[in-house]
Amino acid sequence: MDKATTDQEFKRLASLLIAEMNPEGYWTGRLSGSALATAVAIVALKTVNQRDDFPQITSGYDWLLKNINEDGSFGDTPESTGNVSTTLLCYAAITCCQVNGNGTTTLKQMEAWLNARGITSDPLTITRSVLNFYGKDLTFSVPILSMLHLSGVISSSSLRKIPGLPFELTLLPTSFFRFLNLRMVSYALPALIGVGIYLYTRKKKGKFSFLSVRNLFIDPAIRKLNSLVPESGGFLEAIPLTGFVAMCLVASGKPANLTVRKGTEFLRRQQREDGSWPIDTDLSTWVTTLSVKALANDPDNPLAKDQKSRLREHLLSLQYQDIHPFNGAKPGGWGWTSYSGSVPDADDTPGALLALLELYTGTKREEEALINGCRWLTGLQNSDGGFPTFCKGWGRLPFDKSCADLTGHALLALSKTHSRLGSKIDQGTKIKMGKSISKAIRYLETHQHADGSWIPLWFGNQLTDDQTNPVYGTARVCTYLLDGLKSNVLQNYFPDRLLSMVKKAEHYLISMQNPDGSWGGKKGVPGTIEETALAVAALTLNHQEACKKGLQWLGNQKSLHASPIGLYFALLWYDEIMYPLVCYTEALRRTKESWKGK
Repeated sequence: MDKATTDQEFKRLASLLIAEMNPEGYWTGRLSGSALATAVAIVALKTVNQRDDFPQITSGYDWLLKNINEDGSFGDTPESTGNVSTTLLCYAAITCCQVNGNGTTTLKQMEAWLNARGITSDPLTITRSVLNFYGKDLTFSVPILSMLHLSGVISSSSLRKIPGLPFELTLLPTSFFRFLNLRMVSYALPALIGVGIYLYTRKKKGKFSFLSVRNLFIDPAIRKLNSLVPESGGFLEAIPLTGFVAMCLVASGKPANLTVRKGTEFLRRQQREDGSWPIDTDLSTWVTTLSVKALANDPDNPLAKDQKSRLREHLLSLQYQDIHPFNGAKPGGWGWTSYSGSVPDADDTPGALLALLELYTGTKREEEALINGCRWLTGLQNSDGGFPTFCKGWGRLPFDKSCADLTGHALLALSKTHSRLGSKIDQGTKIKMGKSISKAIRYLETHQHADGSWIPLWFGNQLTDDQTNPVYGTARVCTYLLDGLKSNVLQNYFPDRLLSMVKKAEHYLISMQNPDGSWGGKKGVPGTIEETALAVAALTLNHQEACKKGLQWLGNQKSLHASPIGLYFALLWYDEIMYPLVCYTEALRRTKESWKGK
């Protein structure tokens, strides 16, 4: 693309991006339909109230039958390759919800696919397979196995192989959890209670089982669970988690409680017009901050003054002002959506901070929000210098594990806020921010691979050999570092070391470009709009020839097709309709900026 074409294409995409704003003045996006979420939802609705929810169960069931892969498997999205866990859950749902054997042909297809992978109808084989797939993290494996049992796919004889969940421990303060060596985290409390009670009631044997001391903790645990239900009814706004909890409580003989009622209402509301369910309500805060940052303060930014004002107000209103009732997180952070099931995290918080800096007008309210957000971030940083997603910890599970792309994002947010607000930040906070920046830089140095890449935690590529996405992680961190170096703050923190990391990252990205100009998760993997646009955005400053080839490939695409590169909780793949548009817009905007004065 030449300059004129790039300018024209940016204006076109920026206009498309603005057109995607909802009537309230921010972006909602749209997550792909999920076979796994749909399977869990229809089993939950049938377990809770089959008669009243029959139409919704039927439409979800029909969507599953229409979206099976040609090889007889199910993936997490309609475009995903099959995996054992999702296929097993869909098998359970079709077994449970079929009418007069109308799922027989589909079930035989699935059985053939599973058998080819050593998964027979033997319940112990199924149980072992699911537990091996998720490893030490029981957050998702045990709920999956519980649904398989509830649906009749695995017999009661296999229950002894399913790890029990100590639901009574949820009555302890959550601060104790990290010291109890639990293989689940506080974010999975609903599953720990609901699924734990189900497994306990199903495993009880003997005529004196009613005398078990654990019986005394069932009702208090359910009361604890009811206290955690968000206004929306959806735990973490997640359809699978909410569905697992509802079905297990009802199957345990505990249907009449707030969790089941609100959770069922949540599931009913979340069904799409095509019969499917997404994995989560939406990622509205995330896609909104991505959109604001993609447009930035470009002269051709079509955002009107009143639109910027509404965006600013929306983001400010979403900052948590109190301790979060679900996980006890301190005030100051942002979650991924405006709905009540969201919790603050270390990717959406930097995203909100950077978006607010783009929209900054200098009011006291903005200053306080930015400073409090930085305080929240510095308080979350792990001892290794990296930033985890949700909670400070020992890096045993994805929730508390440091990762490079989040660390780079937090580093940029802290440095830009420090640079922009300057003396308006109190000295104590400024010192903490400085220490946090130094630790984050060291973490990125230590965790940059020898080839110059970084691996992201919540994004991947289904077609790479290990399903990681080093192109995504490297492009993101490289861009964060380049943006950070524009501020006077990072110039005071080892600029030579930062530039060395950038140079190695750029070299890696160049080496990963496909002959057609695109980027996939690695070289040789088919390119996507998201990965190609992110690589271009990272390379515009120093590698324009590679960028021209990438932009040419992008310009030849017939549509802004979303690819399943996102990884949700428990390794669930998703695609988001906004990602290709946002990433491509940002790439064009950065390309325009790189040509200034040339």
